[in-house]
Amino acid sequence: MIKVRSFRETDRAELRRLFRRAGEASPSAGRWGHEDSEAAIYLDPYMDLAPDSLFVAVLDGALVGYLAGCLDSVRFPSESERVGRAIRKYRLVFRPRTAPFFARAAFDAASVALRREPTAWGYRDPRRPAHLHINLAPEARGTGAADALLNRWFDRLRETGSPGCHLQTLVENTRAVRFFRRMGFVEHGPTPLVPGFRYDGRRMHQQTMIWPPQPDGP
Repeated sequence: MIKVRSFRETDRAELRRLFRRAGEASPSAGRWGHEDSEAAIYLDPYMDLAPDSLFVAVLDGALVGYLAGCLDSVRFPSESERVGRAIRKYRLVFRPRTAPFFARAAFDAASVALRREPTAWGYRDPRRPAHLHINLAPEARGTGAADALLNRWFDRLRETGSPGCHLQTLVENTRAVRFFRRMGFVEHGPTPLVPGFRYDGRRMHQQTMIWPPQPDGP
């Protein structure tokens, strides 16, 4: 049976190992293939800066999923800031394995700029200040782990009086989009290109989703 609990400092090493496997074979796995830099963007800051909003799913004593949340995105380093730091720290544009991704990302960004099309963007709205990332190991899919993690996150939002939250996934990750819809999120805004990302050779597009749906406009 799946159990969801708060992150503990003693989970850090196992959670990093889970990060390596989580999302395998899904469109969201199409990053640049350098674990330390990816974790420095999408996991480590949540363990360091928002541990009270980080939850783990446990099955048979092992971590099989996690939800990394932040109650106030304005007070948290933006994704673009975290990406920039990781690029500089790990010299990603000079590494043989990662340089092609960033060259492709630069080409994508330049292409859409010439066409005056938007690219992936951060989201800021005081009505939905919180945000989250959720990820599962392959063996946890279909076990109810994702539902349990997200319901615990909703409890966290209610306990702290948060007015709402947002997330950003990929249009092409249709399984994730369906899940978030089922849990009460709705699509919001445009679906711009995510520079550099590919899945089965196809370009990827960002999908912002918000919770709860609000009647006071976009």
